[in-house]
Parts: sequence; C-alpha cells; structure tokens
Amino acid sequence: MTVPPPRLIVGLSGASGTIYGIRILEMLRRIGVESHLVMSRAAEITLGYESEMTADQVRALADHAHSVDNIAAPPASGSFRTLGMIVAPCSIRTMSEIASGVTTSLLTRAADVTLKERRRLVLMVRETPLHAGHLRTMLNLTEMGAVIAPPVPGFYARPQSLDDLVEHTAGRALDLFGLDCGTLRRWGESGGA
Repeated sequence: MTVPPPRLIVGLSGASGTIYGIRILEMLRRIGVESHLVMSRAAEITLGYESEMTADQVRALADHAHSVDNIAAPPASGSFRTLGMIVAPCSIRTMSEIASGVTTSLLTRAADVTLKERRRLVLMVRETPLHAGHLRTMLNLTEMGAVIAPPVPGFYARPQSLDDLVEHTAGRALDLFGLDCGTLRRWGESGGA
C-alpha cells in the first residue's frame, strides 16, 4: 500500500501579508508536502497591492487550488485527511467568522472542519493594534483548539533583509505542524544566537 504525502490546507485571506502565504506554499513544495490552497477574493485584491504576482501565479504554487466558492471541494469535509490548516495571512473578519462557526466560504468552512476534526489550525492574524473584541475572539479560538500565531519576526536570527524576516516567520509557522523546512536559524543551535 502506498502512503500518500502529507497534506496541508493553506488559506489566504484579505489581510496585508500575502507574502506569508506565498512563502509557505513555496516551502511546502520544497519539502514534499501536498498543498491545498483556498484564496479569498479579498486576498486577490490585496495581492495586487503587495506583489507583482498574479492570483493565477500564486495558485500555480499549490498542488491543488480550490475556488473559495466551492463548498463541495475536498477541504470542506472532515473525511479529507490533512495535517491541518494555516491561514496566512488571517484577517480579523476571517478570524471572527471561524470563531463564530457561521461559515460563508470554503476558506472558513475548511477552518471550521479543521477544528471539529481536532486537527491543527494556525491563524497568522495580521492586525494591530487590537481591541478587546479581537482579543476575546482570539481567546475563544484558542480554547477551541486553534493556534493564534501573528507574524512576529525573531530578530535573534539577525535578519539581513525583508526576505529573511518572511522566511523565518513562515518557517516558524510550519514548525507548528512539525514541518522543518531546514531554513531556520534556531535559538541555541548552530547558526542561531
């Protein structure tokens, strides 16, 4: 019997920071993890402001790209086995919809399924400052099993460029799934601080 490669669902919402989702897709390809991309329409708009890449080019980085409107796509079902899901970046709206359990797209449905199946859900929430409602929503999600992982860089790795910051942050997010891309300078290890 052939064992299929591990799978990870990658969601891109409309928050600033589309580069995180792009870099995660690139890293997953490098380490042989099957990626399933769901990108919101707001993410496509944000991508146009932040990158020279088109939405089609981002979709091409994934092994499988699913329409945000396709509620019948595999990630909408708990029987579709994955390591979990990462939303990078995660907007406050997307976070709030996931927390409420009232989903309106494949992006939030896949996240809801990830939670109900007790799989790892990592939300790279990209917003600052935060008010009490945001913080309560994050607490609710944490209590439901999600991991709130804002893209906060580690400067102990002595980044020399914006690319270094993105690489480190994306690598740390994938660490939460037990996936090592081999690109991190780790604290206390060779090459780390």
